[in-house]
Amino acid sequence: MTAPNAPARTAPTGASRNLRRPLVYVLLSLGLLIMSAPFLWMALSSFKTTSELSASPPVWIPTEWTLGNFRELLDKLDLPLYFMNSVIVAVLVTVSNLVFCSMLGYALAKLRFTGRDKIFGVVLGALMVPGNLMLLPLFVLMSKLRLIDSYAGLVLPFAAGAFGVFLMRQFMQSIPDELLEAARMDGAGEWFIFWRIVMPLVKPALATLSIFTFLGSWNNFVWPLIATNDPDKYTLPVALATFATDPNKAGGSNGMLMAGAFLVVLPVLILFIALQRHFTQGIATAGMK
Repeated sequence: MTAPNAPARTAPTGASRNLRRPLVYVLLSLGLLIMSAPFLWMALSSFKTTSELSASPPVWIPTEWTLGNFRELLDKLDLPLYFMNSVIVAVLVTVSNLVFCSMLGYALAKLRFTGRDKIFGVVLGALMVPGNLMLLPLFVLMSKLRLIDSYAGLVLPFAAGAFGVFLMRQFMQSIPDELLEAARMDGAGEWFIFWRIVMPLVKPALATLSIFTFLGSWNNFVWPLIATNDPDKYTLPVALATFATDPNKAGGSNGMLMAGAFLVVLPVLILFIALQRHFTQGIATAGMK
């Protein structure tokens, strides 16, 4: 029952809707342009000549496309070695997170055992701890285990993350319990249920977790810088940062630095495009019951 003096609500007219829609598109396009401008500048600058990089006013689209920056970067930096180091570390971290976070997420979502809620509370608490706060304990632990300057020292501290456990647990809660109970009544064990029933149903969440994990591991700079003293174990971000601060190598060449930054971003961009459909579906449905 409405108040007698309350103003009546009227539905928006067709003219106002037609005016609002182009305005929304313009605002969204403007936001997209602002967000993508630094990446576009970096990508285009990697193909520019030295004169165009220092031109004033700035030149956005190169008039003379060149691969000289990439060739010079390959000559001065062992790019294949550092690229492979980043691939190995990022792939191992991603795969381990997909396996271990899925297992723990399944246990917290679908298994009943003493202390389950307390373990989930610990996971939520771990989400609130800043990552940089754990760098010193992790370094001491890896030093005690003699894993500094090794792939294991770069992978093990991030083999499972609290965010991945939370994401998989929330997504797996949307799986009907009746489906799992029917499988148990047919004699299926927990391993069979997990690998053959649950995992195929959570592909969107796995794609989402793989993108976030791969992106975080690929762009990780602080921990590889701390945990590696041997240049042969440098990942690509660390190698590029060391190269950029060495005047005998980079020599203030912005073109080479732009080319290196573009090569760092390219694999993540390709992965996101390949898994975009699963990624958006996973974000939209995570946490639903």
